[in-house]
Amino acid sequence: GTQVTVEIHHEDTSPQLIKRLSLGKGSQRLRGHDNKGFQRTEPPRPPGAKDLHAYPWDKSSLKSMPVDLQQFEKLDAYVLKVNVKNSVEELVKALLKKARTDLEKVRAIWMWICHHIEYDVVGYHNKSQLSSKPRDVLQMGKSICEGYAELFEHMCSLAGIQCKKLSGHAKGHGYKAGQTFTGDSDHAWNAVYLEGRWHLLDSTWGSGSVDDSFTKFTYRYNEFYFLTHPALFINNHFPDNSNWQLLKPTLTLKEFENNMLHNSNFYMLGLLAAHPETPIIQTVNGKASVSVDCRPGTLFMFKLKGTDEHGLMTLKKHGMKLDIYPQKTGSHKLEIFAKRSKAEAPDDVYKCVVEYVVECESVDKAMRFPKDLHQPVGPSWFSERQGFLQPSHREPVLHTNDGRCCLTFTLGKDISVLTSLHADGSSLAEDMGRRHVLQTHRGNQIELKVHLPHAGSFVLKIYSKKKSDPGNYDYIFNYLIRCLNTEVKWPAFPQSYSKWLQDYEILEPLSGLLPANRNVQFKLKMHGIAKVLVQAENTHPLTQNRGCWEGNCNTSGCREVFVMVHENANHSFYSHVLKYEVETQ
Repeated sequence: GTQVTVEIHHEDTSPQLIKRLSLGKGSQRLRGHDNKGFQRTEPPRPPGAKDLHAYPWDKSSLKSMPVDLQQFEKLDAYVLKVNVKNSVEELVKALLKKARTDLEKVRAIWMWICHHIEYDVVGYHNKSQLSSKPRDVLQMGKSICEGYAELFEHMCSLAGIQCKKLSGHAKGHGYKAGQTFTGDSDHAWNAVYLEGRWHLLDSTWGSGSVDDSFTKFTYRYNEFYFLTHPALFINNHFPDNSNWQLLKPTLTLKEFENNMLHNSNFYMLGLLAAHPETPIIQTVNGKASVSVDCRPGTLFMFKLKGTDEHGLMTLKKHGMKLDIYPQKTGSHKLEIFAKRSKAEAPDDVYKCVVEYVVECESVDKAMRFPKDLHQPVGPSWFSERQGFLQPSHREPVLHTNDGRCCLTFTLGKDISVLTSLHADGSSLAEDMGRRHVLQTHRGNQIELKVHLPHAGSFVLKIYSKKKSDPGNYDYIFNYLIRCLNTEVKWPAFPQSYSKWLQDYEILEPLSGLLPANRNVQFKLKMHGIAKVLVQAENTHPLTQNRGCWEGNCNTSGCREVFVMVHENANHSFYSHVLKYEVETQ
């Protein structure tokens, strides 16, 4: 509906008419001076060299100009309360009362639109009935992207700011990884001219999101789409006119289609990159690998077809590495989620940050993981933060040929540790799972000896709590332990009682199952006690020798052997500290 006037002059005459006509009919009227108090805006200049940003993203800033969001707090709060619906002019006047700079004016218009115009899901399905004229959008309070962009452009022009509506393809609702874009553009957004450069924003996506069935819109403000860095904006916006990418070099449509889609959560959480950089991954020998680079303090999880059973995720200080082993051939959706740790953001929930399609041609059955395996696997900055320092094994998987392994950590102050071993099937009841791991403390070092009951895949889970806390133990991390040797059959360690202190140490016998009718040598490191007895059919005292209690005991005629201590020479009673079982004949 815009009227355009074209004049042709001989080059040596001065154009007189322009001044008169610029106040002519149509929507151009608003650009006149003293017309309702608005200033004239220049016609937008096309983007030039000084508007361009380097591609790929230099990981510096999420925005294309320095923006201090704290300085906007008062303005934002004011704008949200403005409730003018009778005319766009009145609305802009009200918004500009508190905005001095061009940046503040754009911010005010942006904030108002994002919080007062909702996406018209009904209109989207019936576009013929829809008007995207600014006045209609304001009165209805809803529109589709076209209407958001036109209202934005119109409000900026009233505020004296150069603004342009752009159209193109977007990886928005319903986008599938790797899809191609053909035909007409399907989305609209804006460019604004601030401080001598063009900048990009998308008020439709800034306002909220639509559910999967495209029937319900939810206001959910998204700061990411305000003055987004062009090298990030191109991730999901491809303008019809490539100059408006504001990039050097510009991308082709093919590159846009093939590029990984990182949604705004990816960047808002401070993530930097994901590898591979293509949305579709082929497995090689049944395995696919993904990694994400991030700033410290980020936690991750993943879902492959809705479950995290078929992968091995490790957490690094600056990111995450994930190996996927699908247990069925075909195409699988892989979603990666992230959040900041409790220390950084107590209320953060996991948000999806990147999606892949994993195409699996063959299955590696050997890489089935026990159900008890928790992601992430192995030690990490998170277990370090919980007081498990300098792990002897930094990898998530331990391979053992003889069915035994030994791990050490330096422990932070005041930490009590609980461990258990788990396997699929019913081969290990919970109490036995605890007895296949032996803890020994030496100063601030803890050693975990593991003896596997049979070959297979096991999960070693590690829990801790503050010694001073009366409460429960918290799960911290786990390892995967694998043993292929079918000869392996280790008995559990002896059972210990509460009087067995954590810095006591069993040197021998380590096996909780003693041979029948044999003399067995005992050697135990214990301090602060007066007397030690081993009770079998008869009672055998141990003698103290350089910090160790040593002696023999005969196992004939008994099913159980107990180690007992006298804590005080003047007391007549003993406390049980260890219990061994004796093999049946």
